Amino acid sequence: MNWLAPNRFVTFCKGMTMPTVAGIFGEAGRLPRAFGEADGWVWVMQDAYAGPSSRASGGQAAWELARSITGRRGHIHYAERASDPDRVETVFLASTPTCTCPHGQNYMVPHCAEHPFQFLYSRGGFEQTLFNLGGRRESRRSGGMADLLVRELLDAGIIGRDTPRYDSESGFNADGAHTVRIITEHFGLPSPPLESPALELGPRQI
Repeated sequence: MNWLAPNRFVTFCKGMTMPTVAGIFGEAGRLPRAFGEADGWVWVMQDAYAGPSSRASGGQAAWELARSITGRRGHIHYAERASDPDRVETVFLASTPTCTCPHGQNYMVPHCAEHPFQFLYSRGGFEQTLFNLGGRRESRRSGGMADLLVRELLDAGIIGRDTPRYDSESGFNADGAHTVRIITEHFGLPSPPLESPALELGPRQI
């Protein structure tokens, strides 16, 4: 995908400070590769295959952490670290390949930790909207607000019965870049790390 380097996870969070978000990810063994703050959002970027990757390893998968910090789930209430716990929300994006596990298209069964859903919007400790990107995958959505972005996706010809751009434009939205633009505009996400160079952290800075 040309909107993010391959095999990266980025979590945007609103309602928490940068030190709080970075601290939570550090406690989970997911030290950020880069971070930033703009337009009311803070964000952390990670290498997809660094840190705990499954429940079996004793840690949360990256997408699970992005969801968990928005509410009260399990024994750790991350959202209580926010000044306004009821207003914490996250947008998680992954540039890993779509899951090819046997259950990879079954939204009632979690994907494997190495290939999470490529887009996940969470609030209140639950997934509100989640789906994969590009190649018409946006038609298969799940979450408590599964249709949150439907109007924008329909207007762009990415989903729906009438999608002539897939036939007239070779490779239309194959990498999901058009979808990421819609997500970015809908949530008002800052451009870094999606377009501008990110602040890279050296070993001594983490």
